[in-house]
Amino acid sequence: MAVRVTSSSFPPSDLDLNGYHHRPVLPPHKAAQNALHVTMESALIPSSDADEQFRRLFSRLRALRPSDRPSFKTELNLLFDQLISENSSSSFTNENIRQEEVCALLVHASRLVPHSQEHLVIKLCQLIHQLLNQLQVIVDEQTLDTLVSYCTRALRTCSLWTHAEILLALSSLVYGNGPRCQQYLPELLGQNGILLNYSDSCQTDIELCRSAVHCMANLCLGVPGHSYFEEPHKQICYTIFMQTLQSPKPPGVEEISFCTLLQSALKGMQYFLNGEKWRASPDQDLGCLLAVLKKFMFYGLPGINVEMPRVLYPAPLPQYETIPAAKTDPAQDMPVQRKTPAVCQEVCFCSGGKGEGPAGHPRLSAHLAPPLQPGVRTQFCPQWKKSSSDSDFSDPEGGMQSKLRLYHARVRQGALHCFLAVVKCVEKKVLYGYWSSFIPNAPGIGSPPSLTLLNIALKDPSPKARAGSLQVLSALLEGSRQFLSVAEDTGAPRQAFTPFSATLAASIRELHRCLLLALLAESSSQTLTQVIKCFAHLVSNAPYNRLKPGLLIPLWKQIRPYVRHRDVNVRVSSLTLLGALVSAQAPLPEVRLFLQQPGSAHGPPASGGSTPQGPHPPGWRHPGHGEPAVPGSGTEGTPEAPCWLLQLCVALVTQPREEPHSDSDAASSGSLEPSPVRLEALQVLAHLVKGYFPLAQACLLELGQLSARCLREQDPSVQLHGAKLLEELGTGIIQQYRTDASPSDQVVQFWSEVLTGPLIGALQNEQHLTLQTSACDTLSSVLPQAFSQLPVSDKTQVLCITVLLGLTYSENSLVKAAAVRALGVYILFPCLREDVMFVADTANAILTALDDRSPNVRAKAAWSLGNLTDTLIVNMEAVGLDFQEDISDMLLLKMLLSATQASADKDRVKSNAVRALGNLLHFLQPAHLSKPAFALPLQHAMRALTDTVRGDATMKVRWNACYALGNAFRNPGLPLGAASWSEEAYSALSSAVTSCRNFKVRIKSAAALSVPASRERYGDTRQFAEVWSTLARALEHSGDTEDFLEYRYCTSLRSQLCHALLHLMTLCLSRDLPALAASLGSQSAPALRGFLVSYLGDGTLTPRHVVGDEDVAGQTETGNGLEVLGRALSRLKDGAFVGTVILFNTHRS
Repeated sequence: MAVRVTSSSFPPSDLDLNGYHHRPVLPPHKAAQNALHVTMESALIPSSDADEQFRRLFSRLRALRPSDRPSFKTELNLLFDQLISENSSSSFTNENIRQEEVCALLVHASRLVPHSQEHLVIKLCQLIHQLLNQLQVIVDEQTLDTLVSYCTRALRTCSLWTHAEILLALSSLVYGNGPRCQQYLPELLGQNGILLNYSDSCQTDIELCRSAVHCMANLCLGVPGHSYFEEPHKQICYTIFMQTLQSPKPPGVEEISFCTLLQSALKGMQYFLNGEKWRASPDQDLGCLLAVLKKFMFYGLPGINVEMPRVLYPAPLPQYETIPAAKTDPAQDMPVQRKTPAVCQEVCFCSGGKGEGPAGHPRLSAHLAPPLQPGVRTQFCPQWKKSSSDSDFSDPEGGMQSKLRLYHARVRQGALHCFLAVVKCVEKKVLYGYWSSFIPNAPGIGSPPSLTLLNIALKDPSPKARAGSLQVLSALLEGSRQFLSVAEDTGAPRQAFTPFSATLAASIRELHRCLLLALLAESSSQTLTQVIKCFAHLVSNAPYNRLKPGLLIPLWKQIRPYVRHRDVNVRVSSLTLLGALVSAQAPLPEVRLFLQQPGSAHGPPASGGSTPQGPHPPGWRHPGHGEPAVPGSGTEGTPEAPCWLLQLCVALVTQPREEPHSDSDAASSGSLEPSPVRLEALQVLAHLVKGYFPLAQACLLELGQLSARCLREQDPSVQLHGAKLLEELGTGIIQQYRTDASPSDQVVQFWSEVLTGPLIGALQNEQHLTLQTSACDTLSSVLPQAFSQLPVSDKTQVLCITVLLGLTYSENSLVKAAAVRALGVYILFPCLREDVMFVADTANAILTALDDRSPNVRAKAAWSLGNLTDTLIVNMEAVGLDFQEDISDMLLLKMLLSATQASADKDRVKSNAVRALGNLLHFLQPAHLSKPAFALPLQHAMRALTDTVRGDATMKVRWNACYALGNAFRNPGLPLGAASWSEEAYSALSSAVTSCRNFKVRIKSAAALSVPASRERYGDTRQFAEVWSTLARALEHSGDTEDFLEYRYCTSLRSQLCHALLHLMTLCLSRDLPALAASLGSQSAPALRGFLVSYLGDGTLTPRHVVGDEDVAGQTETGNGLEVLGRALSRLKDGAFVGTVILFNTHRS
């Protein structure tokens, strides 16, 4: 008879995360001695001979045949002992043992062991568990079916004492194989299912319950985002996990055993939540789940005994939580002596709430703290937080209390991992209702602080638990910009009530305060990285422009020293936070002020509480040559010195390091920073240039040289970031000098050096397509004025244009799209747009790209075609007929046909295609229109525009189509009014001006209806009357809208409609008067005349009006509006308007 060994028989080092032992259950007496002897011998076997040893044992096992002889059972028992012992000695690895051999061995062994031999069944189950876990074997379909069937039959036939080991083997088999175990789900999870019975809350054997829950958890593991469970089985698993977590500890059960049960249930809930998005139902209440998770997030935490409500409700304020006084535990109250890291020696608190912080430590103040003696440092860090390992416990009573604390910490870690899965599967807008239950608010005076994630980050002795809480907080903060944008505390405080905006602002301030405390107190590098990453998420989403200043400067001062931390991940995350600071709602006055402060050349300043004073502690490295120190009050330097952050990032990219930063850095002294640090420094530079270009402008040439150096390196990532920095520099130069007729010599020199440097080589680097794309974007950011002043001798302009034209024929869609877009930028340059050859070459390249199969390429090509046609209009007005005659008729026809075809494409392409159509129809001259080749394309183009105005495209596309029709109406050579398409065009615009729900589209359609400069272009009397009545009806109902946001454009719409009506009145003939008189004499006449009087009484015609016979955009004509009306009425000969004239004269008097 085999001896059953429980998990408590082994020391803690032999237990896995769920409390299951790794060592095999040894048989009694002789078998155990033989197994021990085999284990000692196997330790001497080299790992290279492990496969030989495994095959020898497998051959012996395969040679056995089922038999009732006692020798057969003995030999099989010894073989199992030897295989288990070999596996325990770790001589078997997945590198020298093939998975097929393991599967074949287990299948053959299952055929040798009948269910009646229960001690051999136990040995086989142990072998299955250890081989699958040790070798990480993925069993095939046949092996899985054979072994799962064997285990399920064993659970039905074998004695109860064997079931725990059988369930352990079954859990190893189904781990990650849940989708392939569908046929066994009814037997395991159905009515009276095996796992269902053993995991019931009435189960008295805690080990059986734990094994069943663990097996159920492994069944839930699958591909994230894809659940394979059917609804009954899914609900059963969720219910079992929740019942296990909500049930109290049974009497007489050891705390460690109960902890392992909780770990299995939490792991199962995590796997369940990873399966698919959360769907609320009566049986799956989010409030109940969050209450359970919050309870176990603080499970076993020293000094806290949480009595959590069973349900959490969405509320703007935290719910009542009872924290009774904890009983004195000598083991927990025993002070733990740890080494104190230097970063925790000195404290600098940010401005924030009052009273005690979440860590339970009183806020230090100048008048309460005793005066510091020279050389004495303030001890702030809690003693239990000065370790970076879960196993680093010092317990004078023995190892049991340390083991218990370790298991409590694992429960808290499991709850946090489960909470992270909740954050990922539940919509953020739903979770924001529970914000106050997990995110700290301003600490109240005289009331205990609510338990939040920051309490764990500050108080939990386990670094992994602290890191887990910060991961959850980061996930909550990520993408929360819209929610946090409500926060505001810049106004005067209200006494009667506290608005939600002020509550949210206080929460942001408390987050800053607590995270700063965690930053000061943390000693674990892994957890410190999470603190800084969490800060970066907060900074990226908080609305600092709506908050009182003072939050960011303390953070600046505290984060600066961590750039010199020995751990690479800490340095990278610190740079990420610096990048978030300079990119958050840039430019912020608070950030600009700190960036403008000069740096010091003599090391860290006196300000900045966490900055070590005197010699650098072991966790920090000395700053490299040329690396500036953090600025502060009383530092030396001149205001004209370059920005200290810019100097810091340049030093990190270019300066060699003098010493290794950590044990993981194997490079010798004098090498550059690791690649992640350099790349992050380049990103910070790009953010700094984008948000605070005036501060970086003084180092423009140096930054250009830095980018050129990066482009010359071999690392593609460094090259790419160098090109991105160049692009941001070019964009900043354009924004700075856009209105200047002549740029500075520095800008011209900058682009001259860049375009004659390695950038052209990057454009031709076909091995790095992403770099080619970024280089094209960099070329498109050249300042037009600087491009025109480039030296002609080096032919830089010709080289740039030639390379871009060549890249439009690249096989890579990203490169082609970037090159086409760059040509669309260059076609607007004043020095290039009058070059007919360049215009023709660019047009041919764009038309070729417009037929590309990639939607992105076609969208960029349509945008560039719109820019090219804008250039045609500009040249037509500036140069005149000479330019129009130089453009080939065939090229114009090709552009007209391609734009018409593109107007039927996706909305991304269509919006710019219709813009190009309007420009082309405006550009065509009578010499073109008289040719038969243009007749049919002209009709198709006008029909495409009218169909787009009437269609269901996006409002941007319809707005562009209305603009294009108005643009086409400006061409006096078009047969507007006489052609068959005229009526369709007016009908489409009339429909848009009355029925479109978007007021911007209505405004643009009314503007298009007021473009024709002569009466004949409006068609016959019926057509003219329809346009008039449409505009009058649109003016009468101009306030009707279902969308309140559109109402802000109501005034502009009425102004444009009044202008269009007045324009028609100036053009109408005597035959048109009856129709106009009918509208003025109808019931709507008072409202119509009221709008006109109000419009004319302002004395300004906006936004588009007629001066003489020309339509002028973007101008205003001041003067007496009634005189305009007088000129309009002077052309009317019918007496029906006498009353109107009298009315306006009365209004004038």
